[in-house]
Amino acid sequence: MRGDSRGEETVLLPTRSTSKGPAERFTGEVWVDGITDGAGAGTPTLATVRFSPGARTAWHCHAHGQTLHVNDGHGFVGTRDGRTIAMRAGDTVYTPPGVWHWHGAAPESFMVHLALSSAGGAVDWGEPVNDGEYLAGCGGLIAPITPPQ
Repeated sequence: MRGDSRGEETVLLPTRSTSKGPAERFTGEVWVDGITDGAGAGTPTLATVRFSPGARTAWHCHAHGQTLHVNDGHGFVGTRDGRTIAMRAGDTVYTPPGVWHWHGAAPESFMVHLALSSAGGAVDWGEPVNDGEYLAGCGGLIAPITPPQ
């Protein structure tokens, strides 16, 4: 099937395997389903990310920003300056380029979101979000689930 006037073709992309979020980037149980890695610099990358209650990313920032769309559950996005946004199913949150942030599930809820960013844009990863930072971002709801050692 022919695509646009440039002669490109529409293709079915291969299915990617679900992968466990690496411990150096996540606290708690997190699973990632990559949808696309982009077709070149500036094209979108998209993944479905599933967080167990209390699970979250480490501090990180994206060179070109990041958009999250919550499909299910309840979670939070926190920034280094102490701002927090509560997210529920149907909410979309944008974090601008270079803003250090974390995101994850509320202590009492699973959370699933789509993560959208630009291919070729570096992601800088920092230290894990400690329990104090996480609880402050969650409004001190309840203690997070501690991951097994």
